[in-house]
Amino acid sequence: MDANHEAGRFIELYARLYHHFYRRRDPREARPSGEALAMLQHLRDSGPLTVSEAARHFDRSQSSISERIERLLEQGLVERLADERDQRRHLIWLTPKAEALLEVELQVLDAERLARVLERLSTEDRTDLLRGFAALLRVARDDED
Repeated sequence: MDANHEAGRFIELYARLYHHFYRRRDPREARPSGEALAMLQHLRDSGPLTVSEAARHFDRSQSSISERIERLLEQGLVERLADERDQRRHLIWLTPKAEALLEVELQVLDAERLARVLERLSTEDRTDLLRGFAALLRVARDDED
């Protein structure tokens, strides 16, 4: 088989696996907006930022970012920290509540369902599956550079 055919087969299998294992959510469950999640995720990845740095990162006006940060402050998802290098500046950083929220919200797959199915595979098949995914991820990261 050639790589194009295998890519097509992988796409087909991945879509079916995703559909089977994605984490279903109760639509009545309160969830943060996509914009709030994106901001929290960006903070987690970048580290603490000032409001002006966050505005540059998100390509938004400082006033709109300030409003968003105020809402996140009110929800207990971020906190203001004094900048150790310059006490006049304040940094915005995640609270433990935000870190816990991100852990739940960014979990795309249903871990319990996946574990039940993986249990039914042989140890060798599970090892091969994980080794294959790790190899694909490693090569994909190399391809990004």
